[in-house]
Amino acid sequence: QVQLVESGGGLVQAGGSLRLSCAASGRTFSSYTMGWFRRPPGKEREFVATVSRGGSRTNYADSVKGRFTISRDNAKNTVYLQMNSLKPEDTAIYYCAAAAATYETTRSREYEYPYWGQGTQVTVSS
Repeated sequence: QVQLVESGGGLVQAGGSLRLSCAASGRTFSSYTMGWFRRPPGKEREFVATVSRGGSRTNYADSVKGRFTISRDNAKNTVYLQMNSLKPEDTAIYYCAAAAATYETTRSREYEYPYWGQGTQVTVSS
């Protein structure tokens, strides 16, 4: 089992940047595919980005491609989401999630992730 704690959220103006971090407990972090999801106000949770266990593969939602970058540091048990050129529509609670993986693979569906963090709020003002 893995426990996840997000940090780095906050209030930023449109066009600005934020970097979210997600720290994972346990010694097998490198065995997990990691993902970032978000829940905008009044909407369902949606996929944002995912990275494979070794970091060689990534996948992004179309709405964030070219602006967000997911990365991971397995030595620090941490996954990151660098968010640039933020827009008001990026306002949401951001969650990281983990799914055990036996090979380099990415996952973009909520049901594929059994482990979730508590979320961190990102607010982008216009």
